[in-house]
Amino acid sequence: MAKQNKLINNNRILITSVNPKSPISEQYRTIRTNIEFMMVDRSYKTLLVTSAEAEAGKSTLISNLAVVFAQQGKRVLLIDADLRKPTTHITFRVDNRVGLTNVLTRQVSLYKSFQGTRLSENLAILTSGPIPPNPSELLGSKAMEEIIKDVAKNFDIVLVDAPPVNSVTDAQILSRIVDATVIVAHANQTKKEQLVRAKKLMEQVQANLLGCVLTDYDAQDSSYYYYYGAE
Repeated sequence: MAKQNKLINNNRILITSVNPKSPISEQYRTIRTNIEFMMVDRSYKTLLVTSAEAEAGKSTLISNLAVVFAQQGKRVLLIDADLRKPTTHITFRVDNRVGLTNVLTRQVSLYKSFQGTRLSENLAILTSGPIPPNPSELLGSKAMEEIIKDVAKNFDIVLVDAPPVNSVTDAQILSRIVDATVIVAHANQTKKEQLVRAKKLMEQVQANLLGCVLTDYDAQDSSYYYYYGAE
């Protein structure tokens, strides 16, 4: 029974869609509210989600956040910018033959690459597309910066899934062109030194850190909160 009270479901089930009234879905809505309060006052619209290390639950988190933002009536775009180990197309069961890499290499126009989802008419998805040989170079290109500026004008919130910051530079690169960043840590996996290193790496590029979300946190074990602000 304890597993049902944990924030992250590792089977890539979108609990916020399958069971929106569950305690886990309520936790996602609480995170959404916290993020909203921190972003709205500053007119932020683009949010990067990364993690200290792999398998921390960042992609499950961002996917469920996309759903709860859409359920709220907001126009949401979820971009899979993890060009090394993309999972958004698997989670939402959409095609990944055309996506972000195709847009960045000028093979297809931006808005023609968006895909809808049966979960909500308010949610659009830009999958990764084919895995490229040079992810960092593509994400650091002028084209990527233009994409973020463009979609920020046409969506209420843009969520960007990035690779773990301690592994590659992609999240650092992307953090410089989005409004804010959240780091995900796994309660039973992420070591303190890993999280500290991730924070320092983001601070080196002057990323705007909103805070940290702790995943796989058993609410039955403690009353401590799972969202930590950076300020």
